[in-house]
Amino acid sequence: MSQTPATPAPVPAPAPDAGFRFWLDSISPYAEQVDWLTFGFLGLLAVLTAPVAILLPYFVIKYRQGNDVPRGQAPRRNRLLELTWALGPLFLSLIFFWQAADMFVKQRTMPDDALTIHVQGKQWMWRFQHPGGQREIDTLHVPRGEPVKLRMISTDVIHSLFLPALRIKHDVLPDRYTEMWFQAEETGRYHILCAEFCGTGHSRMRGTFVVMEPEAYQDWLDDRVPSETLVERGEKLFTAYGCAGCHADGGSQVVRAPDLTGLWGKSVPLKAGGTVTADADYIRDSILLPRKHIVAGYPAIMPSFEGQIAEGDLAELVAYIQALGTGEGTSRP
Repeated sequence: MSQTPATPAPVPAPAPDAGFRFWLDSISPYAEQVDWLTFGFLGLLAVLTAPVAILLPYFVIKYRQGNDVPRGQAPRRNRLLELTWALGPLFLSLIFFWQAADMFVKQRTMPDDALTIHVQGKQWMWRFQHPGGQREIDTLHVPRGEPVKLRMISTDVIHSLFLPALRIKHDVLPDRYTEMWFQAEETGRYHILCAEFCGTGHSRMRGTFVVMEPEAYQDWLDDRVPSETLVERGEKLFTAYGCAGCHADGGSQVVRAPDLTGLWGKSVPLKAGGTVTADADYIRDSILLPRKHIVAGYPAIMPSFEGQIAEGDLAELVAYIQALGTGEGTSRP
């Protein structure tokens, strides 16, 4: 059975600063730390390898075969020199390890007040969706000086979202959400790249990252206000897919099922034992793979919606259930 080939994604225009540069801009404190760590470690390697690189050819030439030089007794062992040469680089390396580990922990600790933007990677394009419902293809607008969290998923193969000016990248995986956050401190237009080979169009999977003043960003959002926000669309989908028939409160439930109000971020006890945190992955798995995490005290009767809900609809449902957990911006189902 023949299928119509997919239309290739359009090639986005290069960012205004496109062209060869020896070193890219650093537009966040984290990016500056990465640069200092990189240069510092390169300096340490130079200090450790320079003596070897210099003395090795010197001794090879001086003591080459046939050269008239003394080759008598070797000098006695110098334990102080050996300990210094072994322990010095060890302690210096541990300093870099501590700094890198501290940066990693901070980068993986998401701020509670971060602006959450949904990201979908697809051969070969990036799709971004703001909380207000505004959508972008291969361009991402963000406010300067405010924390931004990207909740990412792929609709096909493994991608990797790379923002060079921020010195951050993270794999974007099919069937699982991944997250990263940043806080850009300089306005401008920068590059978005895919850092994971994802097919023949991998080199075309790029875009533009636009950092704006908060007021300009709000004006940009206001000029593109859709008819419904992300949460409002999720609320309608919650009813359209029949979720409200089982998970709504007030006695209107068809069958007994967990109430989703206040669920987000809580620890959910499982029938098989143990617990799981109610995050984006848990909500998505509960919709597509309801047998994966059966809640303690409830029958395993929820049907699977795998193959029936588009990835964009899943993001809107997750946003709506998250809003139920915080009690912000929505009514109960």
